[in-house]
Amino acid sequence: MKRAIPVVVLSIAGLIPVWRYQPSIGGTTSSAAEPAPAPSATSTTASGAAGTAGTVVKGTTVTTDKGPVQVQVTFSGDRISVVTMLQQPNHPQTAAAVPVLVSETLKAQSADVDTVSGATITSDAYKESLQAAIDAKG
Repeated sequence: MKRAIPVVVLSIAGLIPVWRYQPSIGGTTSSAAEPAPAPSATSTTASGAAGTAGTVVKGTTVTTDKGPVQVQVTFSGDRISVVTMLQQPNHPQTAAAVPVLVSETLKAQSADVDTVSGATITSDAYKESLQAAIDAKG
């Protein structure tokens, strides 16, 4: 009887992570025979509140195990002035990573930004969508 209580307690403690696990739904898998989709981006010109014209470009939608990621980039001339997330996974790490990724993008003025620890999947998808928008701008 003395051993039964610790065994039950430790068994329950070991099962808690299993009960809390939330598998990803959807996601993409690619094989060598299946070509990657070509990047598609759209571009429009918009006027800001201050009357300055900027080019607004949407990056590709990148599907991840966590959910879709898509950015929209506003350019002032050749400079990135605003990055907006149009689609992002509903995940705590993503919510924490997005402001860091946007800030780093504005500093770097390119898609060459560091991956945010704990949000690798979202970071990689963000960079892919951002690069597609930059490429579409030309």
